[in-house]
Amino acid sequence: MNGLIQVIYYIAAILFIIGLKRMSSPKTAASGVTWAGLGMLGAVVVSFLFPGMHNFILIFTAVFLGAIIAWYAGKKVPMTAMPEMIALYNGMGGGAAAAIAAIELFKLQNNSLSLVMFILAVSGALIGSVAFSGSIFAFLKLRDWIKRAQHFPGQQAVNAVTLVLTIFAGVLLYFYPTPLWLGLFFVLSVVYGILMTIPIGGADMPVVIALYNAFTGLAVACEGFVLGNVAMIIAGTVVGASGTLLTQLMAKAMNRSVTNVLFARFGATSSVEVAGTMKAMEISDAATMLNYVERVIIVPGYGMAVAQAQQKVWELVSLLLEKGVDVKFAIHPVAGRMPGHMNVLLAEAGVPYDYIYDIEDINNDFANTDVVIVIGANDVVNPSARTDKNSPIYGMPILNADRAKQIFVIKRGKGAGYSGAENTLFYNDKTHMVYGDAKQVITKMIQALKSNE
Repeated sequence: MNGLIQVIYYIAAILFIIGLKRMSSPKTAASGVTWAGLGMLGAVVVSFLFPGMHNFILIFTAVFLGAIIAWYAGKKVPMTAMPEMIALYNGMGGGAAAAIAAIELFKLQNNSLSLVMFILAVSGALIGSVAFSGSIFAFLKLRDWIKRAQHFPGQQAVNAVTLVLTIFAGVLLYFYPTPLWLGLFFVLSVVYGILMTIPIGGADMPVVIALYNAFTGLAVACEGFVLGNVAMIIAGTVVGASGTLLTQLMAKAMNRSVTNVLFARFGATSSVEVAGTMKAMEISDAATMLNYVERVIIVPGYGMAVAQAQQKVWELVSLLLEKGVDVKFAIHPVAGRMPGHMNVLLAEAGVPYDYIYDIEDINNDFANTDVVIVIGANDVVNPSARTDKNSPIYGMPILNADRAKQIFVIKRGKGAGYSGAENTLFYNDKTHMVYGDAKQVITKMIQALKSNE
């Protein structure tokens, strides 16, 4: 029976890898989720065949409740709340790994763990607990239930001391395996995850979400070794490796090293004085100008997600395409609140992948573009990132929207971006502000364009 279980686990692991590979492209992402889901289903079902399995009522109850909650969330949670849901679910994964570690560490009282297994269990417990509390705190920040970033004197020293105390409690747990040290170790681990997340703000959020995703995978892999579970080892390693790679890519997009992301002040904010004024434009005037252009680039941002305007944006683009206008979408790697946020929204709206371009593929096209339409984006098009060393986003690669002939910025108000930096693009002589909810503005633009036909 054990041989059959291991074979199914290996098949499940292969399905995880195939699913992850297919998720790397928007064209095959949906089928990738299906493949990975089938692998998970097989791994869960075959786990019931383990000799000595008991507490079936409790297990089935947990699986049933989890399935119901996941199904309801998948159906009801809007795309605008997807970053929060991903942070929350990622935290649950880290918490589950930490809970498994807690059970194994509790067995220390019977001296049932070797030193190597103890180190793996403690490592998984620490990483999983940090991923749990850090992801939950990130969820609260994304929901705006907690303000963006909090800093206090000696913050890095406090974080370092907390981490050292956590590791020390873990070491003491090996020599004195009592519930007291076990509880202290987990409390300190959870507190460290919160302290690590408190300073997060601005465009660092996608980086941190990717980082905690990697943490969850590593925690699962560690506990897989402790339990001797092949599926957990392979799945956790794949998630940890892919999450680490994604973290590096996100950090590169911010022009920061991973070390800087881990140990520097995340998302520091500052106020930047900007000369000039913002020039407002009526929606009808903006629509009229679109009748006389040849090339347009759309830059979507979190404001488009909040307004749920992606369907209307694609309708506007389709109308321009019918008029013979060359239209492209420019996507910044950290636009929105999670990696790939804008890609997900545009895919939901049915935008063909051929119209979507990454920053390195489209940045040189802005200079030859008649109009750039910035929809709810802010930090990713802020020219201050190039020149202002006092800006919290200084050094971050940005989309070259300011080099287009004309810029339309669709924005609800005059506030700064998520990083807190004032956007000098809004004061550019070529920029016109079209104020209002993105969905309503785009809808009126479509109506104006149709009335001019």
